[in-house]
Amino acid sequence: MEASTAEHLKRQAAASALEHVQDGMVLGLGTGSTVAHFLELLGDRLLTSELKDVVGIPTSNRTTDEANKAGIRLIELGDSSRIDLTVDGADEVSPDLDLIKGMGGALLREKMVAQSSDRVLIIADESKAVDQLGTLSPLPIEVVDWGIRGHVQFIMDWGGKASVRMTNNGEAFKSDNGNLMLDCRFSDGIKEPAQLEAELQARAGVVESGLFLKVADLAILGTHSGPREVDRKS
Repeated sequence: MEASTAEHLKRQAAASALEHVQDGMVLGLGTGSTVAHFLELLGDRLLTSELKDVVGIPTSNRTTDEANKAGIRLIELGDSSRIDLTVDGADEVSPDLDLIKGMGGALLREKMVAQSSDRVLIIADESKAVDQLGTLSPLPIEVVDWGIRGHVQFIMDWGGKASVRMTNNGEAFKSDNGNLMLDCRFSDGIKEPAQLEAELQARAGVVESGLFLKVADLAILGTHSGPREVDRKS
């Protein structure tokens, strides 16, 4: 998919997501290129008073900067007793709305905000839809920077290959929390994502994984025939 087409579909999904935002809402604000479109469009509606009294909880330094630029009032996680709706992107979306997230490097805070939300709405272009997780995007895993070889071997035992994410400057990428990111690729996809997630959560030194299982309530996918809404199957 050409970059210009992908951006058009991302913006289409972001615009459709605005229809789920109401006055006075506390929004969780995800991270990534599709969310950037949502923040810009949300800021426009707040500026024209089409929406009022909406506040956001950002999931990364990047989102904080983009939301401030858009004129969105921000609070911290815990400042409000509720989060009405979180709007976030995804790197993969399965038919059951299980997700892989974290290529933007913010998976820990994204999962914390999502778990605190009444509803989670995912926005993406149609290229992110997959039949099986792990077939399109690597699985990001946030880890502390000590003892990393054990995690690499763990992924190998699962039939995958893990590499430390690097920046364009050739340095190890670090999350906003100061941790390293492992990008894990599985040639045949992730056969048992729930089992893998459980084993990752049990490993000391693993901060969080990019498997977001049974987290999303609704996804809006930008397609060439218009936005398509997908509800999570119960």
